[in-house]
Order: sequence, then C-alpha cells, then structure tokens
Amino acid sequence: MKLKAFLVASGLGLALLPCSVSAGDDPNQWLERMGAAMSQMDYQGTFVYVLGDHVETVRITHMVDEKGSHERLSSVSGLPREVLRDSDGVRWISGDDREVMADADPNRSFFPELPIDSTSEAAASYTFKLNSNKRIAGHSGRQLDIVPRDEFRYGYRLWLETQSGLLLKWELTGLEGEILAKLVFTELKMGSQVDPDELQSGKVKKASASSKPVGSHKETTSKSPASWKAENLPPGFRLASHRRALTGNQPTYEHLVYSDGIAAVSVYIEPAEETTALDMGLSQWGTTHAFIRAIDGNVVTVLGDVPAATVKRIGNSISPVSP
Repeated sequence: MKLKAFLVASGLGLALLPCSVSAGDDPNQWLERMGAAMSQMDYQGTFVYVLGDHVETVRITHMVDEKGSHERLSSVSGLPREVLRDSDGVRWISGDDREVMADADPNRSFFPELPIDSTSEAAASYTFKLNSNKRIAGHSGRQLDIVPRDEFRYGYRLWLETQSGLLLKWELTGLEGEILAKLVFTELKMGSQVDPDELQSGKVKKASASSKPVGSHKETTSKSPASWKAENLPPGFRLASHRRALTGNQPTYEHLVYSDGIAAVSVYIEPAEETTALDMGLSQWGTTHAFIRAIDGNVVTVLGDVPAATVKRIGNSISPVSP
C-alpha cells in the first residue's frame, strides 16, 4: 500500500479488543466487553467526530451474520463519503461523482479502534481507572480512563454502555491531558432496533471494473521473516505484526506494526523510486504523526496516532536486518 493511498483510504476512517456478563470494577473486563460488543453486536446510530475546528457527523450501521461483519459509514455533513465493508472487502465512495476505491481486505475497520492485544502488556505503559456513569445518547455509560505513563503515547477516555459495553463516547488526550479529538454518539440503536436496509448504499454494492483500486499493482503477501527492524523502540513497544507485499517476485513494500498493547505504529519500507514525491521528515494529519526518511535506496514511512517523538524514535532506528 502506498502512503498516499493509505491517507486517502483513511479519510472517513478514524485510528477494539476481543465478553463477560458483568465487569464490575475491573477495567480489563470492561475493555473485553467493549471489544466483544463492537465486533459482535448489531448497532446503528449517528456520531459526531471533532478534531480541532473540524466537526463531522457520520452515520454508522454495523451488523453480523454467518458471513461475518457488514458495516456502512456515511457522512451526514461535509463532502459526500461512504465506507462499505463486508466479506467482499472494503469500498470507499467519495464525492458527487461517486468515485470508488476498493480493497480486498475485509478485516480493516473504519470505526475508532483501540488495538489492545493484552491489557497486562499495556499495564506497563498505561494506568486504567474507572469513574462514574454518564448519560450519553439516551444510554448510561461507564467512564474508563487510560492514562499514559510517559511521553511516547496518548491517553484515552472511554464511556461504555453499562449493559453491553458498547462504546458511546471516546476522547483522545495529549501529553497534558488536553483533548486532541473526540467522538460521541448523539443517537444509538442496538439489536433488533437496527434497520438492515441502511447497510445498502443505493449507489454501489461492489467496486466495478472502472473503479480505482487502492494501490496500482496486483499484490501478494509473503510470510517470510522481516528484513527490517527497529533497534531503539520506545519503552513498551514491540513488533506486533509483519508482512511483505510482492508484485510478481519483486517486493512492493514491507509493513511492520509496533504496539504497546494499545497504541499501534505502522512502518512501511518501499523502494525510493516509488515514493519520490514524498517530503522527508516529520509531518502531521490531525492526531496522526508521520516521519519519513531515506535509507539504502528505500523510503521508510512511520505513522500512527502517537506523539511526534514516538514516530521519530522508531523511524530513526529502522535498519536492515543483517544477513
């Protein structure tokens, strides 16, 4: 995946976890319930996303059946945009001309997620605190604060529906506790109240042959060991996943994901000739920081919803694995 395609594809997407009947006062169980609810429940509603002066209203419908998850997000304000996700993959529909981009990977979610792999792992980098209930979109929500222990990660404030664990409100907080971005449901239905007709775009159900794909090559994925690594990771971060994309027998890019259990940072290594138009150094899109540098005829791009110091430290320590 090229960086530009990634950024375009993530335009409507914003950057959960694997249920117990009652979580009581255990933050870990609340997080588990949230993950199960967001991935396994049927829900539908309207939420507002705020980032600085930008305010966007989005409609979401999420349903699950024997074929897996089906999801549709559509913008209520701003430019017309939609994201459709199911077993056929992901389609991004944008603009009045309904231009479509497609991706065969159906596993990427475009609702805000916290990629928590292990709460015990994350406990080394964050503290978890349950607070009082608050009424949001007609539902009672329990507040859960995730507070970073150092300057290499952001914090989160979550409000989870008390009966199901479904996410009602989300805030991303900076190094001084300031709100960097927030999302809040203004209306939410669950279970049998969900209208399945809202899953249909009415404009496009599958990307057609004339649609523009994400990425310009037919790519396959290699499971061979990583040929790049970060020598000096911020505390708590580890390699969480790796894949190498190939066009024919030629490498297209290598993708490494480093995680502290909550925050995730992606590293893309591509041949320099494929990314000559990219600006080197540090840049920012909303709450996402990116750091780009050239090394050994390749361009390394590091990006994530983390502070600038995190992407710079990882980017500056990326090097080829010795034979």
